[in-house]
Amino acid sequence: MEKVQNYIISNKERFLSELLDLLRIPSVSADSKYKPDVQKAAEFIKSSLEKAGADKVEICATKGHPIVYGEKFVDAKLPTILVYGHYDVQPADPVNLWHSPPFEPVIKDDKIYARGACDDKGQVFMHIKAFESMMVNNSLSCNVKFLIEGEEEVGSVNLGDFVRNNKDRLKADVILISDTSMIANDVPSITIGLRGLSYVEVEVTGPNRDLHSGVYGGAVANPIQVLCEMIAATKDGDNHITIPGFYDDVVVVDAIERAEMAKAPFDLNAYKKIL
Repeated sequence: MEKVQNYIISNKERFLSELLDLLRIPSVSADSKYKPDVQKAAEFIKSSLEKAGADKVEICATKGHPIVYGEKFVDAKLPTILVYGHYDVQPADPVNLWHSPPFEPVIKDDKIYARGACDDKGQVFMHIKAFESMMVNNSLSCNVKFLIEGEEEVGSVNLGDFVRNNKDRLKADVILISDTSMIANDVPSITIGLRGLSYVEVEVTGPNRDLHSGVYGGAVANPIQVLCEMIAATKDGDNHITIPGFYDDVVVVDAIERAEMAKAPFDLNAYKKIL
């Protein structure tokens, strides 16, 4: 481990320079005008994995933006870790609210300010460089697979098909994702669950024209009010979801787990301040 740490320290400036180059690529997946840049970011990740020592690195085409896959097998008897991440970023709008250009990285107080610095290019690059450091020092103690996609910020619309079509290739004992939160910079944090998303579109049809509330109020329902009542009715006074079947597959956190989570440092006033 000492050799790995020494390698990281001695190559810190190079690692940082390469990361800044990646952050300069405006790989905005939600805007078609950035499609060439998204492709460029995929090629950058591919090249980085190859230089780090990964085998069978390829850019896998999808119906949208590509997925970068790479792997390194040490021994079939060893466990396999699948590292997931994404190289696409959110749009930087409104740009006028940035203190520095979003795709021109700036380092202030030992922090990198740029779009994607921590979601998720920074984390992806961290794993690639950790892998490189272990490969150079012949200390990789597990098999590693990388799946780095380019559509996370637009809902990973093509990831499902890719996973279904590559079940054998993606088999792993552990999936490692570094695209979540940390309690603090000095508090190592492992996220064990996130709330999911459910997209629902409801259309309420109202009268065929604008109605005068003084004449029709009370007699004809206002579609806006109906929608508000529907949304409000999805929760009761204790904040429980009232939708039938919603909790059928929800795992209840037991007392032991709650006690462990309660050990995590938490400052309510600091939480309120940042929000």
